[in-house]
Amino acid sequence: MSDLPGSFSDIDRLISDFSRKGFSPREMVALSGAHSIGQARCFLFRDRIYNETTTTDPTFATSLQANCPLHGGDDNLAPFDATPNSFDNNYYRNLQGYRGLLHSDQALTTRAGTSSQVNGCATNSATFFNDFADAMVKMSELGPLTETHGQIRTNCRRVN
Repeated sequence: MSDLPGSFSDIDRLISDFSRKGFSPREMVALSGAHSIGQARCFLFRDRIYNETTTTDPTFATSLQANCPLHGGDDNLAPFDATPNSFDNNYYRNLQGYRGLLHSDQALTTRAGTSSQVNGCATNSATFFNDFADAMVKMSELGPLTETHGQIRTNCRRVN
């Protein structure tokens, strides 16, 4: 999927970008659950943990600042949630507690409809798993690039 929204996107931008690809806000929230797995680089969340004081749990921000200083450490990593190697609904529980790692993650809680979906995924893992599976199937139908028009990258950030 090209034209992915950036980590600094607000809810309006997220909805607009996903809508352009044919996804509803519900599907957008479900697909964001992919952040249940993995880590992000410091430069992607630094502004959030130092400046977004009204939408960030202060204890969470302080814990991340130890590994992500105000200056430097751009490539230092932090997990999206406490279980970065497990595909589960802890990502959504983090959002409920203002512990979304990226601005775009926490933005999902700023509108009634998407916040309600976050809450549904946080309290019922089956809701998350089913919504995610349905949205992934839809994403697979977007027309992937094949043969000479596409490639499987050995490093996602670089063309082979």
